[in-house]
Amino acid sequence: MDELEWERRLSHTEDRSKSNSHRLDKVEKRQSELTTLVKSVATIAQKQADMESDMREMKSDVKSLLAVPAERWKTVVTAAITAAVGVLIGVMM
Repeated sequence: MDELEWERRLSHTEDRSKSNSHRLDKVEKRQSELTTLVKSVATIAQKQADMESDMREMKSDVKSLLAVPAERWKTVVTAAITAAVGVLIGVMM
């Protein structure tokens, strides 16, 4: 190989090296963005899990709150029936 061929090959290698450097810079930037995205998704997943836990707790609380009037209603009905039966027994005597 003569000197001109070496010069041409060296120039080609340098050009390719510059091109590869630019490409690597882009890949590093994208990797950084991807890392940020993964962290954000992990945070969202944790928040969703926390919300799910809170919703289960609220659902349990609502069920217990709904049960209170039902129990009161049962007590009122039982007292009314007992009073009615007591009045009937009193009238019959």
